[in-house]
Amino acid sequence: MTHSLAEYRRLAKSLSVDALALVPGPNFTRALGHSFMSHERPFVLVIPAEGVPAAIVPNLELGSWELVGFDGTIFDWRDQDGYQAAFDALAEHMSLTRLAVEGQVMRVFVHHALKQAQPDLVIVDAEKEISGLRMIKTDTDIAALEAAIALSERALHRVLESVEIGQTEKQVESALIQALFAEGADDLAFAPIVAAGDNSARPHAHARDDYKIQSGDALLFDFGGRKDGFCADITRTVFVGEVSDEGRAVYETVLAANMAGLEVTRAGVTAHEIDDVVTGVLEASPYADRIRTKTGHGLGRDVHEAPYIMRGNPQVLPAGTVYTNEPGLYGPGKFGVRIEDDVLVTEEGYRSLTQFPKDLMIVGR
Repeated sequence: MTHSLAEYRRLAKSLSVDALALVPGPNFTRALGHSFMSHERPFVLVIPAEGVPAAIVPNLELGSWELVGFDGTIFDWRDQDGYQAAFDALAEHMSLTRLAVEGQVMRVFVHHALKQAQPDLVIVDAEKEISGLRMIKTDTDIAALEAAIALSERALHRVLESVEIGQTEKQVESALIQALFAEGADDLAFAPIVAAGDNSARPHAHARDDYKIQSGDALLFDFGGRKDGFCADITRTVFVGEVSDEGRAVYETVLAANMAGLEVTRAGVTAHEIDDVVTGVLEASPYADRIRTKTGHGLGRDVHEAPYIMRGNPQVLPAGTVYTNEPGLYGPGKFGVRIEDDVLVTEEGYRSLTQFPKDLMIVGR
């Protein structure tokens, strides 16, 4: 296993629970060093504060589970027999009164199976604490992030060289996805956003196949590849053919907000303080009514993870945190601009893992 289970044991003790339960997802992968699918078959790792861990494993996954090198008790089950007997056996094997789980990841049917096996079991949502173990990145984590970001930036360079007036957003999106895999992505970090013209004013737009990109359009890319389990998350907004005075002014405002966020980043700053500075720049502009989003979020095995960079969040960012700095302005019916960097917090300040240029760029022919 790449990560010792000791930190999960310590967390269980600090939460005053008997054990933690992890299911397939980023925490599961981090703990075991291997990735497993989340599907209709329950798959649960139970890490006690004291004693030997246990796992409920679908029988068809046992061959892959052998690669984990798991030193614990295994309860496997077959589709034909159902999974409840495995949960019952776990309850008999491991005396539990309080169990901490990932509230945003564990599905309801797994919760029900645990309760059916032991009706008096108290299940505690410890999503924040369990996922919080991932906030400070190791050197290996950072190297994987840098690899994901670098290949994503190479892909964007490729695509921008081929953008043409008259293409649809779907055509550009398809080219971007192909470029990400051509540059070495293991997978997409998330479904990319490619949005032109008025569609770029929708923060989570979907690419259209019935709109042809026109001269003067803003063209927004929000995307990232996944490499060795880690995600890139980059946004750049370019203009096609030409840029209006308004487009240039909005772009420069967003860029100033992005840079202001970097300037205050350092170990010990709070999520509130970063967002307050970034949003303050946008609020002081003539485009304050176009603010729609917070500044950003943590980045790692998940595209969105702690810390969340927003006003009212007092969470302190220690060295080793990676977050997205992505201010934006969105004018409904007009256009939107977002600029997003992936930023490593250091004791001295920050290091931008994103290297793609941020000067206003005009593309297309």
